[in-house]
Amino acid sequence: MHLISLSLPLTALSLVTPSLGYPQLNTARLLSRTNSIESRADAVKEAFVHAWEGYKRYAYPHDELHPISNGFGDSRNGWGASTVDALSTAIIMGNATIVNQILDHIAQIDYSKTKDEVSLFETTIRYLGGMLSGYDLLKGPASGLAEDPEKVERLLTQSEKLADVLKFAFDTPSGVPYNNLNISSRGNDGSETNGLAVTGTLVLEWTRLSDLTNDPEYAQLSQKAESYLLNPKPESAQPFKGLVGSQINIANGQFADGHVSWDGGDDSFYEYLIKMYVYNPQKYALYRDRWVDAAESTIKHLASHPSTRPDLTFLSSYDNGQYSLNSQHLTCFDGGSFLLGGTVLDRQDFINFGLDLVNGCHATYNQTLTGIGPESFGWDPKSVPADQKALYERAGFYITNGAYILRPEVIESFYYAWRVTGKEIYREWVWNGFLAINKYCRTASGFAGLTDVNAANGGDRYDNQESFLFAEVLKYIYLTFAPEGEWQVQRGDGNKFVYNTEAHPIQVA
Repeated sequence: MHLISLSLPLTALSLVTPSLGYPQLNTARLLSRTNSIESRADAVKEAFVHAWEGYKRYAYPHDELHPISNGFGDSRNGWGASTVDALSTAIIMGNATIVNQILDHIAQIDYSKTKDEVSLFETTIRYLGGMLSGYDLLKGPASGLAEDPEKVERLLTQSEKLADVLKFAFDTPSGVPYNNLNISSRGNDGSETNGLAVTGTLVLEWTRLSDLTNDPEYAQLSQKAESYLLNPKPESAQPFKGLVGSQINIANGQFADGHVSWDGGDDSFYEYLIKMYVYNPQKYALYRDRWVDAAESTIKHLASHPSTRPDLTFLSSYDNGQYSLNSQHLTCFDGGSFLLGGTVLDRQDFINFGLDLVNGCHATYNQTLTGIGPESFGWDPKSVPADQKALYERAGFYITNGAYILRPEVIESFYYAWRVTGKEIYREWVWNGFLAINKYCRTASGFAGLTDVNAANGGDRYDNQESFLFAEVLKYIYLTFAPEGEWQVQRGDGNKFVYNTEAHPIQVA
């Protein structure tokens, strides 16, 4: 999950006759099966190679490709974010050529040098998570792919070097870290608070690093910060059992508010609670208990149904007695989280609710002109824009930001639904999503974002290909059609890997 704030203009919405403009509405009619599961997997591999070759030709060794102008960007400190983010997907796809190109690149990154501010959160989930995942995979089920064993070992030493560069962030009175860092001066942006997600989405990667290096410091730093989130103070920080506020005071570890949501900024804290338990059930039972509390309170207090579509379920947010009937593409990881927790804990109620959330997020894809869901949407009957009344009546939501920047969360939850239930409908939903992305986002060199998913051809296009296209979007789509493997999500408690929030599989302890 990514804290990318978009203040993008919402272009005029194209509302056309549903039968003409929305051929994907008829979900009962599954996509033609003329293409086999194997050929679908091959089509996703082709899309990955297409994006990689465009990046390698026009943008390497920078962070991301600008897929329309064939330029490049360095939004992640210029260390080659797309390269590191692509590693675990290339491994799972069995592409030895790309894997070894990436290993060569990672071996020579100098993480101590950047002219830009460093995000502790983004650097942890993309770079640290990507390298640790590559190490786990190449030392384990994909051990034949790397040409040079030394380069595999280098993944771990580079992970240590990166964590050593970053760990001064935790040197605060409470141990709650700063997120925005100046690594050359060992300074920060002077914030008084840190966010729930950026504080609570470090513990999996930093704990794994400790377990692999036998150096407890990394785990201790991240888990001390996490301890304030697991035992929230003051009482007002937890309006419902397990659901906590959005901002934590860096000085004392106390929460600064009681704003509750599963949206961007809060999302992956809840994601990591159950994933830490999957990582090590013996050590992290408290994380499980806190996730169960949050899940039960979410069902009881945050579940919301649009007045025009009571069959749909979305998650509202809550602040000081007021509910907000708005949500985001980012939030749509929630179905997958409930499905993972439900299958691991053998809780059918969580599985059922997870599928309800998956259905709600599917509607945001299924009801737009492109077949792709918007960045954000609402269902407050008092706030429906005049030009979206027909959409709200039919679909149960209206669009508040129509952009699509290659986010993975809806497809991620479809993948979990397929793995947990085995029902083919969820594979079809993943495939429909892939077809739409391939149709509207693909350029001659890669994939671009869209300005308006409910306009003809997705409106205009953003000249940026986020590194998480490699790490998340194409990985979850591929996994849906890939053969069985140790890295696949399992029903019950048989998982050998658990995915970090950037979709990098980490070997369970």
